[in-house]
Amino acid sequence: MEKIITRFPPSPTGYLHVGGARTALFNWLYARNMNGRFILRIEDTDTERSTQESVDAIFESLEWLGIDYDEGPYFQSRRFDIYKEYIQKLVDSDHAYFCTCSPEDVDAMRKEAMAAGRNPKYNGKCRDKNLPPSNNSVIRFKAPKTGTTIVEDVVKGNIVFQNNELDDFIIQRSDGTSTYNLAVVVDDITMNINTILRGDDHVNNTPKQIILYKAFGSPLPVFGHLPMVLGSDKKRLSKRHGAMSVTEYRDMGYLPDALLNYLVRLGWSYGDQEFFTKNELIEKFTIKNIGKSSGVFDKDKLLALNSEHIKQTSLSNMSRYLLPLLKEKGCAAEEGEFIEKVISTLNTRSKTIPEMAEGALFYYNETIIYDEKAAKKNLKPSYVETLKILVKEIESLDPFNEQNLENAFKSVMEKLDLKFGKIAQPVRVALTGSNVSPGIFEIIDVLGKEKTITRINDAIKFIHEKKTD
Repeated sequence: MEKIITRFPPSPTGYLHVGGARTALFNWLYARNMNGRFILRIEDTDTERSTQESVDAIFESLEWLGIDYDEGPYFQSRRFDIYKEYIQKLVDSDHAYFCTCSPEDVDAMRKEAMAAGRNPKYNGKCRDKNLPPSNNSVIRFKAPKTGTTIVEDVVKGNIVFQNNELDDFIIQRSDGTSTYNLAVVVDDITMNINTILRGDDHVNNTPKQIILYKAFGSPLPVFGHLPMVLGSDKKRLSKRHGAMSVTEYRDMGYLPDALLNYLVRLGWSYGDQEFFTKNELIEKFTIKNIGKSSGVFDKDKLLALNSEHIKQTSLSNMSRYLLPLLKEKGCAAEEGEFIEKVISTLNTRSKTIPEMAEGALFYYNETIIYDEKAAKKNLKPSYVETLKILVKEIESLDPFNEQNLENAFKSVMEKLDLKFGKIAQPVRVALTGSNVSPGIFEIIDVLGKEKTITRINDAIKFIHEKKTD
């Protein structure tokens, strides 16, 4: 069986957005599933709009997502000599010709055709003139005038185009640069691409590309046009729906595997399964499971899926994402057992990494700042005796473990005839500054005996000082 070779060819005229990332993902997954090859090609022939910043952003986004490539990156701007060689082959084989019609001439032809109820296109004025090259000439491809061109689409099914509707389209501009359809076909032929998965906004380009393949005598690749990604209003996805760059989702605290998981589900399914690891996606991805219906981008579903991936990610891997945020906030955080224990108390409660970082601050802060409402309700003089007795119980614990901690709290509850909440809430505020936090025993286990006692004593001191104000 021929080795599957796919490609992702972004234009560096902006950042990589979720639609482009999904196209890259589908091609990458198919290549990985089939033990094939995945090629990255930068289509930067639009010199006015292409920027190095955008190129760098594409690389950065793919690296963060974990989408690696086996060949490339190739740059179209460095391949003009190859395109000219192939264009000359078309001229020599009478599949292309020089045309001196001005843009104004062509515009007039199209208006005339529209007025007569015909398809607005170039009328072939120079097709049979055998004109020589000149400074102002373009090169047009001789499209067939009769018959049909059939796109055998593995996603949409067969799509039939009438050849008499095709234009004698330009393959080389008057400045000598090649056009999109020509460059893409030459690239795919020379790079041995045999499977092309791309957005269905490219469907109308495909018949032009097919007739180019045939003119070159090259075998056709497999074409599959992916359904569009729509916003919640069923209109084409835009920034207001969440069509932000991949790096923006990274900066908002999403995990790369969560975004991959969500993007693949926008047009692909595997039964009713929603949650996938990257390895599961590679194992299960097939073209036949790509749907024909457009996917609807839902930020709430993405957030929920991110929360699930945070829960499932190993503590050591999560620490790599959390550490930089904690350091940005001035915390003396480092890799190791402590941060992993911190994460274990927060990973079931956090929807994003910044949310986890915010929740982790009290573990690292030397001085606890009490939330005003929480302190008013839970750090009152009536709780001082309770806190003092609890400190003595904790000081006497040996070994210091969760079971003995529970016993210490039960002992205080029995001595003072209090319910658990009447002890736990003042302690929670003493340890974290807030009345919302992970479980009290989890917190104490992470903080350790010495820091727990220090913080409770600090809370007692706070109550006394507030009383004397």
